[in-house]
Amino acid sequence: MTTPSGDSPLAIWLHAARPRTLPAAAAPVLVGTALATLHGVERPLVAFAALAGALLIQIATNLANDYFDHARGADTKDRVGPLRVTQAGLLSPSSVRRGIAVSMLGALLVGVYLVSVGGWPVVVIGVVSLVCAVAYTGGPFPLAYHGLGDVFVFVFFGLVAVAGTYYVQGLSFPPEAWWAGVGAGAMSTAILVVNNLRDRETDARAGKRTLAVRLGRTGTRVEYVALLLLAAAVPAVGMSWFGWPFGAGAAWFGVLAALRPAHRVLTFEEPVELLPALGETARALLVWAVGLSVGLLW
Repeated sequence: MTTPSGDSPLAIWLHAARPRTLPAAAAPVLVGTALATLHGVERPLVAFAALAGALLIQIATNLANDYFDHARGADTKDRVGPLRVTQAGLLSPSSVRRGIAVSMLGALLVGVYLVSVGGWPVVVIGVVSLVCAVAYTGGPFPLAYHGLGDVFVFVFFGLVAVAGTYYVQGLSFPPEAWWAGVGAGAMSTAILVVNNLRDRETDARAGKRTLAVRLGRTGTRVEYVALLLLAAAVPAVGMSWFGWPFGAGAAWFGVLAALRPAHRVLTFEEPVELLPALGETARALLVWAVGLSVGLLW
C-alpha cells in the first residue's frame, strides 16, 4: 500500500483524487467526441470543457467517498485497499469537505459554459450528476450503501457521459451515442466491481451493502465477466446496426487488456490479490475507449 504521508500537500491531494479512477471520467468523453467527429458536428472547445467537467465530478465523487466512508465507519484498519486520506489522518475531514466543495464549484463553472451551448438538457445532466456525486456515499440514502453504486456508475459514467458529450457538440441524442455509452458504462462499472469485490468483507461488517456484498464472491465474479462481454458486444452491434467503420473493432483490444485482471478476479483467494486489478481494469477501459474512438475515425 502506497502512503503519501511523507510527501508534499500536493502529493497528498493527488492521492486523494485517486488518479487511477480518472479514466472512467475521460473515456466516455473521448468516445462521445469521436462519434461527434464521425458525424461532422465536433466542437473541440466544448469537448475540452466536457472533459474538464467530467474529471471534476469524478474527483468530487472520490473525495466524497473518502469523507463519508470515514464518517460512517466503513474505512477501518482492516481495509485492504489503497490508503484513504481522511481515515489515515493525512487530511482533516474539514479539508476534504472543502476539497469536495472546490471540485463541485469548478464543475459548476464549467457547466455554466456548457449550458450556454446546450441549454436546459445540460442543466438537468449537471445538477443530477453533482447531486449523485455526493449521494453516492453521502446523504440520507447513500447509493453505494444500498447496492446502487453499480447502477450509478453505469448510467452516469456510461450512458449519460457519452450521450451528454455528443449532445453538447451536436445538440442531439442519436441512439448510437447511447449504445456507445453502454460499453463505456460496462467497462467503468467493472472498475467498481473490482473495488467492491476487494472490500466485500469489510464493507459487510460496516453495513455497507454494496452489490458485491449482496451477490457474494461468485455472483460478483459473474458480474465482472458479464460487463466485459457487454463491452465486447458494443463495437460488433455498432458495426452491424449503425454502420460504424470496421476499425471500431479496435475496442476489442480493451477487452483483451482486461483478461489479466479478469484472471485475478476469477482466481483470487485473498482480497489483497485484487489490488493490481483495479488499475489494470482502468487501463483496459482507456484502451477500449481509445480503440473505439480511433476506429470510428479510421
